Amino acid sequence: MSKSERTKTQSQSAREKIKVQQAEARAREKRRRLVTYVTAGVVAAAAVGAGWWYAASSSRSEEASAALAPINVQPDGSVVMAQTGVAKPVVDIYEDFQCPACKELERVSSQTFKNLAAEGKAKVVYHPITIFSQEPTKSNSVRAGSAARCIADGKQWMAFHDLLYQNQPSETEEGFKPDQLKQWGKDAGVTAPDFDQCVASNKNADAQLAYSKKVSAEQKLDHTPTVKLNGTEIDNQVLFSPSQLRDEITGAAK
Repeated sequence: MSKSERTKTQSQSAREKIKVQQAEARAREKRRRLVTYVTAGVVAAAAVGAGWWYAASSSRSEEASAALAPINVQPDGSVVMAQTGVAKPVVDIYEDFQCPACKELERVSSQTFKNLAAEGKAKVVYHPITIFSQEPTKSNSVRAGSAARCIADGKQWMAFHDLLYQNQPSETEEGFKPDQLKQWGKDAGVTAPDFDQCVASNKNADAQLAYSKKVSAEQKLDHTPTVKLNGTEIDNQVLFSPSQLRDEITGAAK
């Protein structure tokens, strides 16, 4: 083999070694990236899992801790739920029986309000109003609010209140019809002898509308539900998180 041939062979061998080294380096980098991605994925999944667990635990509804606190229907149509002598903190709930968000608040946080009142840690005041101006939601709301005003017994009122939300109609259809309201009154154990007649005649419609207008103006309401703690509106993020809601209300008592 001539000198030039030996030089050519050595040069080819060197290039092949470089190619092999470069391939090995690329393989090592690929393995490194793969490990990094997998590790990051595990960490991300853990973070998402932790976030989901926190969200789920903070939004979990409370179980009933005791019998309901005394409930008293007021002449203006508002309803007070509190243990004797408990005057603060005051939780005012402005709600519309036709409002889907109010139904969700009822599902998620109603038991927290009831428990806090039963434990003597809050005075809870319900204000059923009609906030809708369009049909059929306005008339649906008025019929429901008017029917609730036919009940003077506090516990019966609360049972009827809960059934209204459980049976809330669509916003696009006529609902809360008189026959339905009368049946739910029976289901709630309403004993007022004139309840059916009161519902059928929509007797309290004007009072419902007048109270709604008065309260909405005084409290500057533009949405339901609106829940105020000692006069200050509770943020929605807290409102729909029972654990945070409890902390905020009990904290106001200190």
